[in-house]
Amino acid sequence: MITDFHNHLIPGVDDGAADAAESAAALATFHEQGVRTVVCTPHVSGALTADPAALAARLAELDRGWEALAAAASAHPAMRVVRGAEVMLDTPRPDLSDPRLRLGGTAFALVEFPFMSVPPNAVEALFALRMQGWTPVLAHPERYANAAPDLHEAPEWKRVGALLQVNAGSLLGRYGPDAARRGWGLVRAGLADYLCSDYHARGRCPVASCRALMEERGYGEQARLLTEENPARLLRGEAPLPVPPRQRSRPLWRRILGR
Repeated sequence: MITDFHNHLIPGVDDGAADAAESAAALATFHEQGVRTVVCTPHVSGALTADPAALAARLAELDRGWEALAAAASAHPAMRVVRGAEVMLDTPRPDLSDPRLRLGGTAFALVEFPFMSVPPNAVEALFALRMQGWTPVLAHPERYANAAPDLHEAPEWKRVGALLQVNAGSLLGRYGPDAARRGWGLVRAGLADYLCSDYHARGRCPVASCRALMEERGYGEQARLLTEENPARLLRGEAPLPVPPRQRSRPLWRRILGR
C-alpha cells in the first residue's frame, strides 16, 4: 500500500486545496491510485518558530483546516490520514518541537530550502536539525534551480543525516528536463529514500503514472521501497531501507568489445 507524505490537501491554508470539496476530490484521487496512507504537509515558514505568537496563529489556522480535512476523510474509512508539515528552512535552526511540524508526530521532518534554491549553508542547516534530535527529509532535491546537474551535493546532505524525497512528477518530466535528469539520477544511484506526489489537489496526480513508468523501466523494486516500504517505516519511526542503485546498461558495441 502506498504512503504519500508530501502533499497539500488541507483546505484553504496554502497553495494546495482551496476548499473542502477539493480536499475530498484529492483524497478520492489518491484512493483510486492506490494510496492508503496520507500525511498532509501544508507549507510552514521555519522563521515563524522564532515568534511564538506568529507560530501559534499559523498552527491555529492549520488546526481549523485539519478539522475540515478530517471531515472529508471520513468518506474514505480505508485510508489513514495524519498530519505533518513542509517546513521552509528560511532560518537555519527552526524549532520543530511542536509535533504538528513533523511527519505524523515522529522525529522525521519534511523540510525544503527557500526560494527553490540551495542556500550556502545547506549542509549546516541540515546537520543542525540532526543535532536537535530530528531527521530532516529534504523535499524535492532534484527541483532546486541552482543544484549541480549531477546533484553532487546529495551525498554530503546524506552524510550529515538528511534523507531525500523525490517528487513523482519530476520523474514524469513535469518540472522540466533538469529536474527529470536529477530525479532519475538520484533513483539510479540509490540516493533517493522516498518518492511522494507533492500533489496540490488539482491537475494530474502523478502517483499511478510514475509507478507505471518506473516498472516499465525496470525500477519495480525501487518503486516499492520508495513509495511503500520506506514511507511506512518512517511513520513507525524507523530509518529507511537502502534502495539499491541501478546501473545504466552499456551500449551493445561496448558489451561486444568487453569495455
